Amino acid sequence: MPVAWFNHVSICARSLAESIQFYQEVFGAEPVPTPNFGFPVQWLRLGDMQLHLFERPEGAPRYAHLAFAVEDFDRIYRLAKERGLTDGETFAHHLNELPGGQVQLYLRDPAGNLIEVNYPDASTLGPEAKADLRRLADRLPQDEENQRARLFLGQRPAPVEA
Repeated sequence: MPVAWFNHVSICARSLAESIQFYQEVFGAEPVPTPNFGFPVQWLRLGDMQLHLFERPEGAPRYAHLAFAVEDFDRIYRLAKERGLTDGETFAHHLNELPGGQVQLYLRDPAGNLIEVNYPDASTLGPEAKADLRRLADRLPQDEENQRARLFLGQRPAPVEA
């Protein structure tokens, strides 16, 4: 039994309305009742967790990020490309395949927050995403420990090839 678990993540939004619309359209977030904090705040439901948006003037951090696992990766990928949301600078490329075959897409929300979109199986991506995908192992050496890394802990790791 875990001692602690994630409940929500809070991030800043330069424009609360713009950020709410972004998370609704891209990730299907649902606004839920939110207490009055004395400044604009909106809580959003994403599955069994919440994302809390605070309209504040602070800028987004460069590397700190939140990550979403998605079922329809190709839809998110297309939206990110169409809207110019991808971030190819922070981690060298915006679309990466990890040693275990999982996928990471990096994008920025309207306030500049870094978002990682995770998907479990690079082999099932559509042709457009596959053509844009870069293998992390092709850019950086991956030792045996690195090759056992998995984003989805509920899945049994695949055996490491010798």
